[in-house]
Amino acid sequence: MTVPLPLARPGQAIGLFGGSFDPAHAGHVHVTLEALKRFGLDRAWWLVSPGNPLKAHGPAPLEVRLEKARCLMQHPRVEITGIEAALGTRYTAQTLARLRRLCPGVRFVWLMGADNLAGFHHWQDWRDIMMTVPVGVLARPGDRISARMSPAARLFRAARLPAAAAHLLAHAEAPAWCFLNVPMMDHSSSAIRAAGGWQASDKSFV
Repeated sequence: MTVPLPLARPGQAIGLFGGSFDPAHAGHVHVTLEALKRFGLDRAWWLVSPGNPLKAHGPAPLEVRLEKARCLMQHPRVEITGIEAALGTRYTAQTLARLRRLCPGVRFVWLMGADNLAGFHHWQDWRDIMMTVPVGVLARPGDRISARMSPAARLFRAARLPAAAAHLLAHAEAPAWCFLNVPMMDHSSSAIRAAGGWQASDKSFV
């Protein structure tokens, strides 16, 4: 089966920003642009997931979330994709393994917020992820301490790059990760849903 992928050339550094994006918001845009700038990335791909295995309730339909994300994130170096649905992968470790086979020579960097690092040890094969690709972590409000004290941060503390070396992350050999404190926008998808600004059954965006 041929999987449609954005253009990727050997040697390029591409950040992968995965999530349900239910819905995408300005905070996602901000994190992506900071990652492009601070981690020395050539491009970034949003991986809008079919569903989050760690969440009990399903998100809005994939096509609805993709359309919202594409309306919001318009940048020549950022691609909005539904790659995981096309690949049929359920977990990040599986997605990374497939992408590395499909894109030999491309240097992928996994991007996440500090809240994800705090719970990273609950992810399927999380150690394999850390051993496979560099990981860039960007702090969000209220998550800095819990992220830095997380099992993943403690286990891989020797692999952490200082913030001053963040631009080297994409070309570092895994395991390698970098934690950046950056000015963040206090937005969250859950808050938007709770406020009634996004309904899973809606086909319109509010």
